[in-house]
Amino acid sequence: MTEKREYKDDYPEKTLYIPGPTEVRDDVIEAMQEPMFGHRMDRMTDLYTTIVEDTKEFLDTDNDVIILTASGTAFMESAIANLVDDDVLVTTCGSFSERQADVAQRLGKDVDTLEYEWGQAVKPEDVRDALEDSDAEYDAVTCVMNESSTGVRNPVEEIGDVVAEYPDTYFVVDAVSCLGGDQVDVDAHDIDVLFTSTQKAFAMPPGLAVCTVSDAAYDRETSKDSASWYGGFQRCLDYYERKGQTHSTPAIPVMLAYRKQMKHMFDEGHEARDRRHREMAEYVQSWAAEHFEMYPEEGYESQTVGCIENTRGIDVAATIEEVSERYDMVFSNGYGSRLGEKTFRIGHMGEHTVDSIRALTDAIEDVAGL
Repeated sequence: MTEKREYKDDYPEKTLYIPGPTEVRDDVIEAMQEPMFGHRMDRMTDLYTTIVEDTKEFLDTDNDVIILTASGTAFMESAIANLVDDDVLVTTCGSFSERQADVAQRLGKDVDTLEYEWGQAVKPEDVRDALEDSDAEYDAVTCVMNESSTGVRNPVEEIGDVVAEYPDTYFVVDAVSCLGGDQVDVDAHDIDVLFTSTQKAFAMPPGLAVCTVSDAAYDRETSKDSASWYGGFQRCLDYYERKGQTHSTPAIPVMLAYRKQMKHMFDEGHEARDRRHREMAEYVQSWAAEHFEMYPEEGYESQTVGCIENTRGIDVAATIEEVSERYDMVFSNGYGSRLGEKTFRIGHMGEHTVDSIRALTDAIEDVAGL
């Protein structure tokens, strides 16, 4: 049985370079300190309509946007419940895409997987072959845009173009660990459902999930006999249309933080934010090539999470601990027991810059004796 460990108030502050949560601006944290108000007041309508419409503008999409108090996994589950009657094709190349298959199986769906070794990327031509060759009539195809367990960035744009050739099949994209730091044209590539969490490249506190929903996906749900209650597209969007609010009590303080951070994101601009993340990724890849090797398949490296193969055989856990103790910086080991000491990961997302990432790699070099 787990024993209580009392939460204290004297923890040292650490700069986060993990794949999320990431660093949050002070004024964004301060925005959560406004006095509490009711979630059915006009003030809530002002807040929620602001963050929803700002998100649509920032992502440059005509699709509807839902923002719910949840993790991104909630929309991973509800997208399957809302769109799939029977058959779903799940592309897997790491832990989070495998989670999508597990979710679909738990929902009682007939799941086919297009599997790749960890570190490899999903290929559009393989998706086409799977759609053409299968006897199943897939209701949906799923893909993780940024597989943070392996540092792979899948080509969801090209995959979306393939799925669009099958008008009765919907395309669901998990963009949890990259949206806001890796630009994607949702509408141009017929992405029916795309979801993320605020604690990653949006650089907001944890607690909110964001989802874009195409008209076709909305219509698909309304034609089904069953759908998610909490994350139902119709339930969420119809309530927003009528009231400009969420159907259930939201995390109001985190939405206040969202509003503040979105102003910063607009000030920087989506293209500039994308470029900054690309520059950080290029720096990490160059550094890794000098001292180690990148783990992902070449040409498919993530723009927000660098997964680096431990070719030198350093003690990853000990290095993480010493960097934390000496420099108050925290980066991540490889994902789970499978990659724990074989790789390590650097989250170069949110408000980080090349200079702040360089400070971490300098610390790693010092501690590891590189």
